[in-house]
Amino acid sequence: MGNSASVKGPPPETSPPPVNLFTAELYRNVNVRASVRAKLPMPADQMELERRFTKVLASMDLPPDKAKVLKQYDLERKWEIICDQERVQAKDPPSLYLKKLKTYLDPKASRSAKKRKMLGDSTSTQVLRDLEICLRTNPIEWVKEFLNDEHHGLDCLINYLGFRLMMMRAEARNANKTESDDNISVNSVGTNVINSCSKMNGRTSHFDSQDARRRSRHVLKLKMGDTKDDIHICIMCLRAIMNNKHGFSMVIQSTDAINGIALSLTHKSPRTKALVLELLAAICLVKGGHEIIVEAFDHFKEVCQEKRRFETLMGFFMYYEEFHVEFMVACMQFINIIVHSVNDMNYRVHLQYEFTQLGLDNYLEKLRIHESEELQVQISAYLDNVFDVAALMEDSETKTAALEKVADLEDELGHAHNRLGQLERDAAAQIANLERALMETRSERDKLKEGRRQAEEEAETLRRESANYRASLDEKNMNMFPRESSSSSGVSSCSSTGGGSSGGGETPPPPPPPPPLPNVAPPPPPPPMISSGAPPPPPPPGLMPLPTEKDCMTIKRQIQTKNRLPTLNWAAMRPNQVDRYIYR
Repeated sequence: MGNSASVKGPPPETSPPPVNLFTAELYRNVNVRASVRAKLPMPADQMELERRFTKVLASMDLPPDKAKVLKQYDLERKWEIICDQERVQAKDPPSLYLKKLKTYLDPKASRSAKKRKMLGDSTSTQVLRDLEICLRTNPIEWVKEFLNDEHHGLDCLINYLGFRLMMMRAEARNANKTESDDNISVNSVGTNVINSCSKMNGRTSHFDSQDARRRSRHVLKLKMGDTKDDIHICIMCLRAIMNNKHGFSMVIQSTDAINGIALSLTHKSPRTKALVLELLAAICLVKGGHEIIVEAFDHFKEVCQEKRRFETLMGFFMYYEEFHVEFMVACMQFINIIVHSVNDMNYRVHLQYEFTQLGLDNYLEKLRIHESEELQVQISAYLDNVFDVAALMEDSETKTAALEKVADLEDELGHAHNRLGQLERDAAAQIANLERALMETRSERDKLKEGRRQAEEEAETLRRESANYRASLDEKNMNMFPRESSSSSGVSSCSSTGGGSSGGGETPPPPPPPPPLPNVAPPPPPPPMISSGAPPPPPPPGLMPLPTEKDCMTIKRQIQTKNRLPTLNWAAMRPNQVDRYIYR
């Protein structure tokens, strides 16, 4: 499994098998005798080759990304993969390996010559190594046959792992009998591991000296390998099983398998511890896997009599005999995943506090100066995702104050909305009144327009009547003109006749001349002209010349008459004719 830089989100719903495959070994572990055979000719039909290649990929049960890489190979490479896969055939069925494992677990097998002969010269370590290669390289059908209900291969493998864990504890106890009390207290973890494995196998074991000698004879007669090597290869077999979906689901559903893997952390080899932590981290990343791993460490705490959970793991991480980069990176990666892949923030802070109580924070400050780049990436990922509780409390107080302020602002906003609503209602009422007044004004305007139209019609009617009336008056006046002219001519003739009849007498004397004007002094001479161009002074009063007819301006407009009055011939009366009148 690759080393992730950081874990910030929740675990995915579904995840492909998280354990890395050694894909190249699929093509390297080919039978030597088959490799010297002549290469089979490639079929001419490309469709047939693709069909066979698809079948080979299905038998490999590769992850989608790796299968996609293989699909991009050219036809020659694809044919080589097909030939290699067809030449790789399972030498032995799964039942053979399971039979040998069950023989190692049988305490009476050491007294049976037939069972010892069946095991042959190979050790248990060699049998497990062959089983691991078969689980990793054989087709998926072989793995499914190993895990089916008939063979129960997973249960058999877990039982053997528990047995070897008990043997490891017994060996460690015998080797450390003469050591100090501190070492004895450390080895008590192994004793609890033995008891746990015994319970998983359904047996109760008491490691007295007689039982230890009997098991030692059992191991020697059956030619079993080194206990630590067997435990390491058992973990590798579990990794090969978890490399496909079917096997992975069976492992996470088995509580004994998870507990056995977790208890393998007591192995002294840092490489084995790193492999165990990779498997536990892989399980933790799938849906529901976090709860499974936490329960496994609860069981580990109960079995190993830890004061705090993860105490043994942190002891291996901080107090090591030899610095092993692979184990340190795997341990830091597991801590990242177990702490930061939780959705619940409170639970996440609780897990973080557990590791803080075990001294992780102070120890990480010391590890920051280490030169390993992978370890620095994992440490940075942990520190970047750590929840600062003090800062969270301060943020919570700030948030509370902000929420109160928001509540006040919302109240003010509500009041403002109410005022705005009232103003809108008042404005709507005013608009309605104005519209009503506008309608009334328009109706009045229409009435006035109608009255004006009627008045204009009446005025037009009066104009027409007036014009008709004037025309009739003019017509009447024209009819009257001949009579006036005739009467004027008669008067003129009478006056002329009267003059002629009186012409025989004396002509009346002309009227007397007007009296002379009083003596008036001559006017003074006009002042001399001024050469400066100023207007001359006005003449003295009484000497201004009278305006001529041209200089006169008519104030009133001259009226051009259409009709002229008749003219009469008047004659002046003589003085003797006016004696009897008072106006004389």
